[in-house]
Amino acid sequence: MKDLKIFHNQVCVCTATTNLICTKSRAEMRLNMTWNFAHRGFSGKYPENTMLAFEKAIEAGCDGIELDVQISKDGELVIIHDERLKRTTGNSGFVWEYTLKELKAMDASGKFGDTFGKNEIPTLREYFELVKDKEIITNVELKTGRNPYPGIEKRALSMIDEYGLRKRIWVSSFNHYSVVRFKELAPEIPCGLLEESWIVGMFEYAKSLGADFVHPTRYIVTEEFVHEAADQRIGINTWTVNEIEDIKRFMEWELHGIIGNYPDRALEVKKQIQV
Repeated sequence: MKDLKIFHNQVCVCTATTNLICTKSRAEMRLNMTWNFAHRGFSGKYPENTMLAFEKAIEAGCDGIELDVQISKDGELVIIHDERLKRTTGNSGFVWEYTLKELKAMDASGKFGDTFGKNEIPTLREYFELVKDKEIITNVELKTGRNPYPGIEKRALSMIDEYGLRKRIWVSSFNHYSVVRFKELAPEIPCGLLEESWIVGMFEYAKSLGADFVHPTRYIVTEEFVHEAADQRIGINTWTVNEIEDIKRFMEWELHGIIGNYPDRALEVKKQIQV
């Protein structure tokens, strides 16, 4: 996989000015060139998309955190994956049908029940307060698949700018119109197209939209797929990578990033590969 290593290093050098945060000094500090992203925080052991999961992901040594952003009824940017509230809070209805105060009254502990006490649905502002002084990259997924949340791209960018975080943000979405809109607002912020289909010409398509990355489900990431991305100079950040053998394979292929529920596992694999 020598060709892929060369490509990956070129990405780090050539796009440092576009905020991929992979300068030589930063890369030398890392154990492996593949970024270790905690999927919805440390969601394998703690309630997903909660401040607890984010804090534990940082403690576990992740390089970045992936999270999901929607908008409450009264216009607040909130962090929650599902549009429906049932799975994680037990409440009926959709996120956008409730005010922030109403959402905050819910317990987002989901399958963990009362193991860790009550865990609120956090706001993007609360999260940025946590990471503003930390060397953590945040992958903000705009959850605009079912509800396009008109204006969410501008609102998210406004808060990113309020905290001066443009150099530590990636943006992704299954709604590729959202990615295009965000890229028009902030061309220097790296953006990725989320995808779980076997699209012919995926990387040419990504380039045509101005995307920096493709974020595919792990099932479609083959060695040939990785070579095709390298040919088109598009990075791959794949999800949801939890099993040791998958983590190891993708790191050996030097994907740009893996997004998984167990950042501690990914860190251990990185250490083993380095040795």
